[in-house]
Amino acid sequence: MSTPTSATASAWLERLRSGGIRVTNALSLLAIFIIIALVFSVLSPYFLTVDNFINIGRTLPVIGIIAIGETLVLIAGGVDLSVGSVAALSGVVTGLLWERAGLPIGLAALAGVSSGALVGLINGLLVTRLRINALISTLATFSIVRGLAFVLTNAQMNQLTDPRFLFLGRGDILGVPVPFILMSLLYVVFIFVLRRTPFGRDLYAIGGNPMAARLAGIASRRNLLVVFVVSGILAGFGGLVQASQLAAGARQAAVGLEFTVIAAVVLGGTSLAGGKGTLVGTFFGVIILRTLDNGLILTNVSSYYQIFARGAVLILAVGFDQLRTRWAERR
Repeated sequence: MSTPTSATASAWLERLRSGGIRVTNALSLLAIFIIIALVFSVLSPYFLTVDNFINIGRTLPVIGIIAIGETLVLIAGGVDLSVGSVAALSGVVTGLLWERAGLPIGLAALAGVSSGALVGLINGLLVTRLRINALISTLATFSIVRGLAFVLTNAQMNQLTDPRFLFLGRGDILGVPVPFILMSLLYVVFIFVLRRTPFGRDLYAIGGNPMAARLAGIASRRNLLVVFVVSGILAGFGGLVQASQLAAGARQAAVGLEFTVIAAVVLGGTSLAGGKGTLVGTFFGVIILRTLDNGLILTNVSSYYQIFARGAVLILAVGFDQLRTRWAERR
C-alpha cells in the first residue's frame, strides 16, 4: 500500500519527467531552427537581414494563430480539418458585409469571426452529439464551408480597404508587425490556459484516456465541444488577418492551410493520438515551417519543389510523432 509520502514523491517525479521532456523537445526544435537558418544564411545573403525577419514575422501569424486551436483539438483527442476553409469563409463574410452590405468594419469583422465560431460549434456537435469521427466530420465541413465561400462570392473578389482593418495585418508597432504581436499575446493566454487551469488539465486527460476521464467526472463532451468552437474562432480570426494582408476576402484563400497547420503542430510535439503536446512546441513548429518556406523562396527554389518540401515535412512530422509514441509506450 502506497503512503502519502510515496504518492507525493511519485507525483513530483512525474512532473520532473514531463517537464524534462518538454524542455528536450523545445531544445530539439530550437536546434532544427538554427540549422535551417544557418543553411539559408549561406545560400542567400538576404536571409539574415532585419527586413526578412520582419517579413517572416508578418506572414507566419496566420498559421500561428490557427495552430493554437488545432493544438487544443489534437490534445483533446480530436482533429480539425476545416480550419483553412473557415479562414477563407471569415474573410469572405467580412468582405461581403463591409463592401456590399455597408456594415461598419468592426461589425463585419465580428461577423467573420462568428462564422468561424458557428462552424466550430457544428463540428463539435457532430463529434460530441452525433458521435461522428472528428476526421470525417471536419473533412465534410472542410468541403461544405469551402463551397459556401465560393457560392457567397459568386466568383467575385470582395475588397477590404478600410485603413483600420488593413492595420490588423499590415501595421506595425515600434517596428514589430501587429499580427506577430497579436499572435504572441494569444500564445501567452492559451499557454496559461493549458498549464494553469482545470480546463487545460482536463483536455490532456480527455485526449490521453477518454474512459478514465469520464470515470473521473470530467465533462468530456462539453470540453471537446468548447475546443472545437475555440478552434473555429481562432481560424476565423486568422482568416481576418490574412484578409487584411490581401486587402480582400478571397474564396481561394488558405487553400491547403489545414495541412500546414497540422504539420506545424505535430512537428512541435503534439501527438495525433491525443493527450500530449505544448503550445511552446507549436510556436517553434510554426516558425520552423515558415522559415523553411521563406528560405526556399529566397533561394529561388521552384514552387513545385516547395510543395514537395511541405509534403515531406508533414510525413516527417507524423513519422516523428509515431516514434515518440512508441518510445513513450516502451518506457
